[in-house]
Amino acid sequence: MEYIKNIREKCPLIHFITNYVTVNDVANAALAIGASPIMTDEVLDAPDMQNICNALVINPGTLNQNTVKAMIESGKRANKLNHVVVLDPCGAGATPYRNEVINDLIENVKFDCIKGNISEIKALANVSSKTKGVDADVSDNVTRENLQEVIKMAKQLSIKTGAVIAITGPIDLIVDETGAYTTDNGCREMRAITGTGCMTAGLIAASLVANPENKLKAVTAAVVMIGLAGEFSKMYAKGTGTLHIGLIDELSNLNDSKLEAGAKIERFEV
Repeated sequence: MEYIKNIREKCPLIHFITNYVTVNDVANAALAIGASPIMTDEVLDAPDMQNICNALVINPGTLNQNTVKAMIESGKRANKLNHVVVLDPCGAGATPYRNEVINDLIENVKFDCIKGNISEIKALANVSSKTKGVDADVSDNVTRENLQEVIKMAKQLSIKTGAVIAITGPIDLIVDETGAYTTDNGCREMRAITGTGCMTAGLIAASLVANPENKLKAVTAAVVMIGLAGEFSKMYAKGTGTLHIGLIDELSNLNDSKLEAGAKIERFEV
């Protein structure tokens, strides 16, 4: 499958309502993979932006009451237009208000993919978790020992929401009602860079727009893209700063041959 070629040929226009900490990284990652980003969170402007876009990515990382309204109204408009919608539930489980906002989003907007770390996904599934701000707690990590248990939880959340569930971490897990994939791409140093998860949500949206035939595979391919970019960048990075810059370089140089050769994917039944 020519996942990256399809993105570059279709150049999907993606509307991001995302957190201001990583907005520049998100835009550059989208551009590097071949998509076109646009950012607006004004409630009088954002819903109309869906009229010209192909996808919407919602990330309530730095939420406020005005952007929450824009997220819900934009999501509803995207659904009416049958556009791809991705949720990155940043910090789910951290505070009651944040949980309320994310639950309202899930109740009012249909998502094609919900991508988060394991602590965030467990919070959405009402499973006890130990969220650490916007980061996953180490005790929540997906391991080979608890993999089947986590797959079962993610499948139930997929059935409930209708979304592909992507859990990112040392072992990435992508699950829907039909199957599950793990990916082992990436490097530990990526955890010390703010925004890799936010970038991943944008790559997922781009891949879903360009490769609509199989959502589970399209999401898995996007997760591998950011992981491979991290692996390649680490080869010459002097520290987290150059690793960060290198991520964008490697995404811009990535192609389907590299994706196929470097992907570390395993499929599981659900």
